[in-house]
Amino acid sequence: MTERPQRTAWIRRFHTAAADAPHVVFFPHGGAGATYFHPLSRALAPAVQALAVQYPGRQDRIAEPLVPDVGALADHIARELEPWADLPLVLFGHSLGSAVAFETAVRLERGGARVGALLASARRAPSLTTRRELPALESDREVLDILELLRGDTGAPIPEDPAFLELVLPTVRNDFHASNHYRAPDGLRLACPVIALAGESDPAVEVAEVERWSLHTTGPFRLRSFPGGHFYLDDRLEEIRAEIASAAGVVGA
Repeated sequence: MTERPQRTAWIRRFHTAAADAPHVVFFPHGGAGATYFHPLSRALAPAVQALAVQYPGRQDRIAEPLVPDVGALADHIARELEPWADLPLVLFGHSLGSAVAFETAVRLERGGARVGALLASARRAPSLTTRRELPALESDREVLDILELLRGDTGAPIPEDPAFLELVLPTVRNDFHASNHYRAPDGLRLACPVIALAGESDPAVEVAEVERWSLHTTGPFRLRSFPGGHFYLDDRLEEIRAEIASAAGVVGA
């Protein structure tokens, strides 16, 4: 069996599953780090081994340069996943993470790896452009307004402490840039199943736009929508756990 590291520069593992457990790789949304998926990792263990991607420029990689391009992120991550390339990895991305997960899956399949499934959450299909004019994001206020819109009424308000904003806003602005400037060719398709997940009241993406992920696979496709906004999954831990476990082939998920 291939020897697999406990972690790499880009990959975090919070909980341990059985050696032969299926694996899921989590890709965070813009501005977020790997720890966003700690609750799902805990919920999936020990039936599924969760790995979470840690992008540079946040949390324990705060001192590293940010990467403002989805394709460049996917290049790095696909290489980091080589120790697991003999497994049928399930990839789960949320928002920006869906685009990065898709591009990573493309690279893995091109390299001969078998991707078990892609779960794309809260993101329009890769070939769709944005449906509205985006702000220039030149001011902190513009960035904060978008964050508040996406968060809706979930959680506490974003603190506007200058030290906090100085730490967080460059990362958020970088990730918004990467997200807003990403578009895949119409004909770029995966061979693996794709499961698209959407919040019915998401202010950033319509369910119909999420459904267009069907154009990016030659395999099975399924759309599932949930009540809630952009972060609908925060209130649906068990349902998302079951979706991932089912995609990973866990019996009785």
